Amino acid sequence: MSNPELLQAAVAALVDPNTGKTYVAGKCIKRLELIGGHAHADVLLGYPAASQFDAIRAQFEAALSGVEGVNGATVTVRSQIIAHTAQRGVPLLKNVKNVIAVASGKGGVGKSTTSVNLALALAAEGARVGLLDADIYGPSQPLMMGVADQKPQSPDNKHIEPIVSYGVQTMSIGFLIDPEQPMVWRGPMVTQALQQLLNDTLWDDLDYLVIDLPPGTGDIQLTLSQKVPLTGAVIVTTPQDIALLDARKGLKMFEKVGVPILGIVENMSTHVCSNCGHIEPIFGEGGGERMGEDYGVSLLGKLPLDLSIRTSVDAGKPSVAADPDGAIASLYKAIARKVAIGVAARAQDFSAKFPKIVIQK
Repeated sequence: MSNPELLQAAVAALVDPNTGKTYVAGKCIKRLELIGGHAHADVLLGYPAASQFDAIRAQFEAALSGVEGVNGATVTVRSQIIAHTAQRGVPLLKNVKNVIAVASGKGGVGKSTTSVNLALALAAEGARVGLLDADIYGPSQPLMMGVADQKPQSPDNKHIEPIVSYGVQTMSIGFLIDPEQPMVWRGPMVTQALQQLLNDTLWDDLDYLVIDLPPGTGDIQLTLSQKVPLTGAVIVTTPQDIALLDARKGLKMFEKVGVPILGIVENMSTHVCSNCGHIEPIFGEGGGERMGEDYGVSLLGKLPLDLSIRTSVDAGKPSVAADPDGAIASLYKAIARKVAIGVAARAQDFSAKFPKIVIQK
């Protein structure tokens, strides 16, 4: 074999631990050459994974350094996020590549907490991320992101700038109203307000916009799924049957309107005793797996019922920001990578490549 063939053979069997596929199959190796006895490789991932770069680099360097005639290896690893297709006939949002809806059929399952930590985890892995609080009646993201006292600015009295917290661009009706004021609005007013928040916010070059949906399958969810270019949806549930029953309804709603399900997150999977560390599945076991098997959807991860998750969001510093190297943050980052991998598997959007056709008389 020639030197290039030896290099190719050395990396052919290397498997991306995040996707379970070889880097060759994923078309991630963009450069592989030998210069003066020194191997050079460029690895390009289609999902954000900054926390994994060192391990992937070491994986390639070890494989290439073992090739006969190679006296060293230099490997660069980076991510590139591209725009992917949404529902048929729905154009992409300006300055937003991918939109991810986080939904649940039932309230109280930790959907908002999952949304905020998912957004922060994607940002921690190197992506440009926005977070839209779509719960008009009960906005919670301003408090969770520690910016409840801030007000967005309007540079032209037509658009509003998102509030940036922990590197995530955030928008919520909660920024625009009195915290004590109830939103006594009917469905059409709510959906109009949501569309204005979505379209009139000056999002700045986002790789992902995470939308925290209110629970249920009503007007807001239907409007989003029909008029907003959703790349995919994440379903949040807890293990018990009553929560799974409603989560299944949310999943079926997205299926009916052509929005792909990126996966299921099982929240409050186990309870961790803060005194002794004993782990107990107080809400049951295996609910997320069963739901995933029934609908052919992957289980993205399981999150514990841990006191620190609640206290962190109440303090305005969610787990991923409060303890970025902790065990809870690692769980959220693993889920975020799986979500991003699911997005990357979608067909690429080429609408921006086509010129506008103008018919003149």
